[in-house]
Amino acid sequence: MPRTASDGAAKPATPRKPRAKRKPAPDTGVRLTGDRLVVRSSENGERKSSGGLLIPATAMPAPKRLAWADVTLVGPDVRVAKAGDRVLFLPSAGLEVELDGEDLVLLRERDVQAVAEAPAAGAKQDRPPGQYL
Repeated sequence: MPRTASDGAAKPATPRKPRAKRKPAPDTGVRLTGDRLVVRSSENGERKSSGGLLIPATAMPAPKRLAWADVTLVGPDVRVAKAGDRVLFLPSAGLEVELDGEDLVLLRERDVQAVAEAPAAGAKQDRPPGQYL
């Protein structure tokens, strides 16, 4: 009598595609978990008024201005960005972290508002993303 699935026979295993593994950046031994990104922000949070006065980051209310940053490390579940891309994010959404003596920002993928892909090798970029005239 042939066995059916109801009497405990094992089902044939369906082959699964192996998950593509991303290598950590060569300069650090850090591997991120989940949907995390580490970005390098080019500005330190201080701004200048239209008259040229320096406004320290501590004197400003909660920021409502988005900032651009370069992606340094990406976690295994990040789908929209890769190392070298520029991302737009709300600075208050990230957490500051120090890696190899450098201050960086740790973000979740859901905190990224936009992604500007890194230019191809040898391609010239006219203007940085986010600046429109």
